[in-house]
Amino acid sequence: MSLTIYGIVASRAIRPLWAAEELGLHYTQVQTDYKLGATRSAEFLAINPNGHIPALVDHRPEGEVTVWESMACVLYLTRLHGQANGQGLVPTGAPEEAEALRWSFWAVTEMEKDALTVLMHRLAMPAEQRKPELAEAAEKRLATPLRVLEQHLASRQARGQAYLAADRFTVADLCVASVCLWIKPARELMAQFPLCSDWLARCLDRAAYKKLRAQR
Repeated sequence: MSLTIYGIVASRAIRPLWAAEELGLHYTQVQTDYKLGATRSAEFLAINPNGHIPALVDHRPEGEVTVWESMACVLYLTRLHGQANGQGLVPTGAPEEAEALRWSFWAVTEMEKDALTVLMHRLAMPAEQRKPELAEAAEKRLATPLRVLEQHLASRQARGQAYLAADRFTVADLCVASVCLWIKPARELMAQFPLCSDWLARCLDRAAYKKLRAQR
């Protein structure tokens, strides 16, 4: 079997790429840069008709399996290519599985839009195109989900667990951290949530993530 992941590190494609690295998978990365129009090519649209990265193709004995949507790619890789041995990304048992699912979807529905606004208008866009007022409004809204995350981390810490779903880094942490990292430019906001900040720093200090970041 072989695995192909389409996308660039500076995009949501970092999510399945990070998962593949954590799982120790052999994969081929096809550098598909949306800024250069690669996602609108006929070849790529045959893989993902939405024209977005990431997408992955799992070349399996029973035939090719195509997955798109970043969180779906991560959860697919974890479930189909990981081992539930209590040592890595893969949830072990129903409680961990529930945490992985709910936090992954939560990150998209409660945080991603505003987190992306912060990233773009605090850091990524050229200075003359940024609108600080949009970033400020997004940061105010993000205080609510960050408070939820802070409370959850506090409850975990009280049980001797340093991560979202278990006493180890799991797919739940990967999915949420991949959204929270966009909020890092909002330093004053993150300073209000020390447990979130500490947890995020530990997630981003992992070798798999740092290896991908070095590609940029």
